[in-house]
Amino acid sequence: MNKKPVVLAFSGGLDTSFCVIYLREQGHAVTTVTVDTGGFSAETLAKMPEHSARLGAVAHHTVDARALLFEDYLRHLLAGNVLRGQAYPLSVSAERVCQATEVVRLARQVGAKALAHGSTGAGNDQVRFDVAFRALAPDLELITPIRELGLSRAQEMSFLAERGIHFPAKTGAYSINEGMWGTSVGGKETHDSWSHLPEAAYPAGVVPSDLKPRTLVLSFDKGRPVALDGKALAPVALIAELNALGQPYGVGRGVHLGDTILGIKGRVGFDAPAAVLLITAHRELEKLVLSGKQLFWKETLGNLYGTLLHEGNFFDPLARDLEAYLQSSQARVTGEVRVTLHPRAMVVEGVRSPHSLMDAKVASYGEANHLWTGAEAAGFAKVYGVAQTLALKVKP
Repeated sequence: MNKKPVVLAFSGGLDTSFCVIYLREQGHAVTTVTVDTGGFSAETLAKMPEHSARLGAVAHHTVDARALLFEDYLRHLLAGNVLRGQAYPLSVSAERVCQATEVVRLARQVGAKALAHGSTGAGNDQVRFDVAFRALAPDLELITPIRELGLSRAQEMSFLAERGIHFPAKTGAYSINEGMWGTSVGGKETHDSWSHLPEAAYPAGVVPSDLKPRTLVLSFDKGRPVALDGKALAPVALIAELNALGQPYGVGRGVHLGDTILGIKGRVGFDAPAAVLLITAHRELEKLVLSGKQLFWKETLGNLYGTLLHEGNFFDPLARDLEAYLQSSQARVTGEVRVTLHPRAMVVEGVRSPHSLMDAKVASYGEANHLWTGAEAAGFAKVYGVAQTLALKVKP
């Protein structure tokens, strides 16, 4: 029998491990690819090829896509100050599109005839993978064993156990998915809109109340984070450092309630210190160097870009148009922001830039200035209110 070569997006967990054996038994030659977007430890990545081979894959590839994730996705989210629902920094959305794109690239490289992923039929990830695979490789067959078979976790475990592969039953109360831009946390408390997700559910656990404040200085160059406390760092290293510094303080934790791609309401906890620190600092710097109209439209179009990415529409040409606008807006976003970490909170202490639009030598809000006289200000205020004055004279 001629085996059809298929490339599987592989995390090494229960679902994708099941997929390897199932696809192999269906007559496929399976190549696994793990795309590292910051959610794997070095130890886990080192064990991945052996695990893949034990399952019967013909080859395994690991792709370090952390720098690519930042360059092609995260820098645009940062430029747009994207927080879905004014809270959630899209910790998972960008990673899934990046992973799918790299899976397709690897599939082309090895001459695969089909693509596969292990998403269920319940969540957003299936849509993100499906759309990316079909947009980038419409000629390749798409196989989704977990969704197609509709098996329970217990059934998958039984299937694997019969073939000598054993997974421990999930003993933890929470589902944790880690990534470079943040960690998602799911549990019984996220299944309704009233329950409180306890601090113990987060990877760093309960935040000590006696932590001393920690002040950081974040530097940006044309919107890109380039240094921490004066030390130059590449974006991936800087993000990792901020995650390590912010996580013990509980900075960047929250619960997001919003609409899923499938049209139902969903709720998820998140722990994203670096993302929240960078977005908060970046927004403050923009307030200093951009015009009011720029800030208004950046908020509007940044949210639109985030929605496209989150909802699986990353390959719509509109996304490229918005990226061009967002990056154009960053030309003057250079400077430093000083923030202080406190238990469960962060405070912006100050901001400075060579492109500052706040010049005390010209005018001070509420004080004397050198750009206009009192009479000119009075005339402006009178003309400014004419439209409202006329509107109130007209009775409905």
